[in-house]
Amino acid sequence: MLYSYCDPKTKGVLNLTCHESNFERQFAQANYSRLLTMAWNTGPDQSIIIDNSTYLFPNQSIVPLVFNQSFSFERPETIVAWQFDREFYCIIDHDQEVSCAGLLFYGIKTPLFLDIDTLEQRKFEALLTVFYDEFSTHDTIQGEMLRMLLKRLIIKLTRLAKDQHIDKALTQKDLDLVRRFNLLVEINYRKLHTVSEYANLLNKSPKTLSNLFALYNHRSPLQIIHARIILEARRLLLYTDQSTKEVAFALGFEEVSHFSRFFKKQTGYPPSEFKEALTAFGKD
Repeated sequence: MLYSYCDPKTKGVLNLTCHESNFERQFAQANYSRLLTMAWNTGPDQSIIIDNSTYLFPNQSIVPLVFNQSFSFERPETIVAWQFDREFYCIIDHDQEVSCAGLLFYGIKTPLFLDIDTLEQRKFEALLTVFYDEFSTHDTIQGEMLRMLLKRLIIKLTRLAKDQHIDKALTQKDLDLVRRFNLLVEINYRKLHTVSEYANLLNKSPKTLSNLFALYNHRSPLQIIHARIILEARRLLLYTDQSTKEVAFALGFEEVSHFSRFFKKQTGYPPSEFKEALTAFGKD
């Protein structure tokens, strides 16, 4: 079943999809929705395919997915998913309220599977019931009530992410710096490719950033930048008709040869052979 709300003022959208047998989203330049997704596997362990890579989606876990990801589920009939766009609720504008940008969405670890224990499961089921009720209540404050519930959901998931995936020794100040770096990469990866450029935006030295990420055993800042560029390059090569040259220029490379060398170093294949190789071997 699909529940949907469209804000009459902002045209922002909030969807709640429950146990739909054909629920998936494909990456397509022309028509894919700019929706953030939080998918809850209420059934047994299953596979989830995200950007052509297969992962285990454990029973009673939730995974956040961003708008430029394609995904499909082995058993979509067991999935409950909330989806919203920035017009309905902008996580960047409301970062002080929910603190999820750069952690829950656009974070270091992708995909980020959040385990739901028995106690949390009951809480999420109760929250889901309230969502059902508000989707069926059509009055002048329906949008605000749904936004309030969405905010509560995001905060609960952010707490789980911090508890399950963030080193307890990480101070709030350091965590905020990590989140800001991740968000800046998401915003600027098409044009900024070096650690020093992001360090300047953060008023920090490249060494400070490198030391921070090394201290807590995360990928290095440069690895995060490169991973984000490669992720978009893979998507564009797999799901669009853009040529290698067009993809290179779209990602801020002045020379196609530079992009081709970079891509081969990161993936093992030149861009011209990547799609064929992936199809032939059925894996990354």
